[in-house]
Amino acid sequence: MEIEKKLVEQCKKGDRKAQQEIYSLFCKSMYVVCQRYSKSQLEAEDILQEAFIKIFNNIKQYRGDSTIGAWIKRIVINTALNSQRSKLYMFPMTDVEALENENEGDFSLSKFHFKELLAMIQSLPEGCRIIFNLFAIEGYSHKEIAARLEISEGTSKSQYSRAKGLLRNMIELEEKMSYERAR
Repeated sequence: MEIEKKLVEQCKKGDRKAQQEIYSLFCKSMYVVCQRYSKSQLEAEDILQEAFIKIFNNIKQYRGDSTIGAWIKRIVINTALNSQRSKLYMFPMTDVEALENENEGDFSLSKFHFKELLAMIQSLPEGCRIIFNLFAIEGYSHKEIAARLEISEGTSKSQYSRAKGLLRNMIELEEKMSYERAR
């Protein structure tokens, strides 16, 4: 990605045109990330805007250890987490010692459109939504999530389990409604 390297170097010099090109390259994919962590379009747009301000204010710190896309995504996720952090403390997550495993089987999301899945994820309670995103989508371990959110690993696991259960219920309800409509 020679073009990206050149754009980054130009951004480090404060070139506004290069900043616009970087923004154009990554805004759509990063907006999707923001949507997963927020409950509304407006909130996602605010997170995206704040993230890109941070990106351009700190681009001189980018050393090229990872791709520019990975570096940008990390900032977007951190910005989203920071915006949600106060909400997490308003609605504390509880650690459930004994998780219910009766519905732990995997479920398929392949028959759902992206917008339907996004709406389901956005409807999850704050803690569940954030942990589901970090674990299932971003690939963080429960240990990493616990350290990042300053919670226990058990809390991370229980919130993820709760998120899966809630999503499973939504999917079953949607399938039942589809079946009823088809009759």
